[in-house]
Amino acid sequence: MRFLGNIIWLIFGGIFGAILWALAGLLWCITIIGIPFGVQCFKIAGFVLWPFGRDIDIGNFGAGGLILNIIWIILCGWELAIHHLVVGLIFCVTIIGIPFGLQHFKLAKLGLIPFGARIYSLSNPTINR
Repeated sequence: MRFLGNIIWLIFGGIFGAILWALAGLLWCITIIGIPFGVQCFKIAGFVLWPFGRDIDIGNFGAGGLILNIIWIILCGWELAIHHLVVGLIFCVTIIGIPFGLQHFKLAKLGLIPFGARIYSLSNPTINR
């Protein structure tokens, strides 16, 4: 089911979303100050590309991660979280769309607080991806 969900996800916007996140990462990496934000965009792009079968663990950040998360939330995090929440709610209107809505809820969580988040495989949660 995970494989089929990921294939459908890729066809109906996953590739486009991953490309947009990667482009945002490249734009952030133009300056030295933006490199940490660009790295987080690349992490989100990888998750957007293949979200089924993976989950997110948030909260493993220190003082630097807290400061960067606050800056991220002010600059773009809250808009991204609201976008993914709205899209997830729209998907959850139909029974067929519920799995895709749940993926958008994960993306909302990651889009709000990316620093210190760990993406892991549900089949082997000890491997850090």
